[in-house]
Amino acid sequence: MKKLLMATAASALVMGAAAQAEDIKLGIIVGFTGPIESLTPSMADAAELAMKEVTDSGLLLGGSTVTSVRGDSTCIDSGAATAVAERQITSDGVKGIVGADCSGVTGAILSNVALPNGIVMISPSATSPALSTVEDNGLFFRTAPSDARQGVVMTEVLMEQGINEVAVTYTNNDYGKGLADAFEAAFVAAGGSVTINAAHEDGKADYSAEVGALASAGGDRLVVAGYIDQGGSGIVRAALDSGAFDTFHFPDGMISSALEANFGSEVDGSTGQHPGTDSEGASAFTDMVAGAFDTSSPFTPESYDAAALIMLAMQAAGSSDSADYKNKVMDVANAPGELILPGELGKALKILADGGEIDYVGATAVELIGGGESAGNYRQIKVEGGKIETVKYR
Repeated sequence: MKKLLMATAASALVMGAAAQAEDIKLGIIVGFTGPIESLTPSMADAAELAMKEVTDSGLLLGGSTVTSVRGDSTCIDSGAATAVAERQITSDGVKGIVGADCSGVTGAILSNVALPNGIVMISPSATSPALSTVEDNGLFFRTAPSDARQGVVMTEVLMEQGINEVAVTYTNNDYGKGLADAFEAAFVAAGGSVTINAAHEDGKADYSAEVGALASAGGDRLVVAGYIDQGGSGIVRAALDSGAFDTFHFPDGMISSALEANFGSEVDGSTGQHPGTDSEGASAFTDMVAGAFDTSSPFTPESYDAAALIMLAMQAAGSSDSADYKNKVMDVANAPGELILPGELGKALKILADGGEIDYVGATAVELIGGGESAGNYRQIKVEGGKIETVKYR
C-alpha cells in the first residue's frame, strides 16, 4: 500500500526549486558479451531512452540530468561483473544500477558490492527464484517475474498442446537450475512426466553426449532452459543433426532474433514464452521507439521500466541517494496514483514535484509484489516459417 504524501503542493515546489541540480549517473550492467549478447543491446538502449526522456524534461530534482555508465556483466563471470559494479560505484559514482542481467552475476553484485555500498539495483531480467528471498536491505528490485511463475506458464503452454512428457536440459547455473526445478515441480504437479532433467555446460564444441542421454530418456518435446548465444544453441543443433528431437520448448533465455538466424524453419512447431504484455503501455513503448531497436526482444521493455522506476523514486524522495529513494520504489510502482505510461515520465515527475501520487504502469504493466519483484505477464510464442510469432499473452 502506497503511503500518502503529506506535503502540500506549494511546499513541494519550494523543495524542488531549492534542489541542487546534478548530473546523476546510473549504471547499466548487462552481458554485452557472453551467452545472451544478442539480447543486451536493445536492453541498454531502452534504459538509456528512459534516461534521455527524463533529462529532456528538465523536471528531475531541480533540473538534474541523467547519464548512463555501461558495464559488461558477461552474464556468467561473477568476478568480472562485481569488478564492473565496484568501479561504477566507487569511481564513476553511480546512484543506482539497472541490472544486472543473468541471475548468478546479479546475486554476486548485490551481495558483494551493492549491499555493502547501499546502492539500489533494479534488474530487468534476473529471474532466479532464489533472488526472491536474498538479503538485500530493501535495495534490490526486478521488473521481470521470478521463474517460479515461468515454470507454471511453461506447464500451461505445454499441457494445452497435449504435451505431457518432456525431457529437460538446463544451463548449469543459478538461472538454469532454478528454472528447470520450478518447471519440473509445476509440470509433475499438473500430471506431466519429466523423463530427464539434466544440466549442460556452456562453451562446449560438441553436445552429442548430452543429446544422446536426452534422446535415450525420450519425451514428446525437449525443453531447453539455456542461452541462445551459447550452449542452448549447441544442444538444439546437436538434437536436430542427430534426429533426436525436432521440436523444442524455449524459455526466455533462448528467444531472440538469433533463434531465427541460427535455425529458421528447422525448429518450426516449437514453442516458448518470455516476459511480455500486450498492454496499452507496451503499445505506447513500441510507438515511442519507432523502430530504433527491437521492442519485442526479451527484457527490453523491462529495461526501460527499471530505469524509469529508479528516477521516479528519486523524485518521490527528493533525493538521488539510494538510502532515501529505495523506500519509494514500491510507492511509485503501485496504486494508488495517476497511471503513467512510456513517454509520460515528464508528466510523472511534475505530479510528484507537486506532491501528488503516481502508479507507474510503464511498458510491462508494472506491479511490484513481495520483496519488490514483478507479478508477471508472459508472451507465448511459436516458430512458424522460421519466424517467431506471438500466440497470445498470459
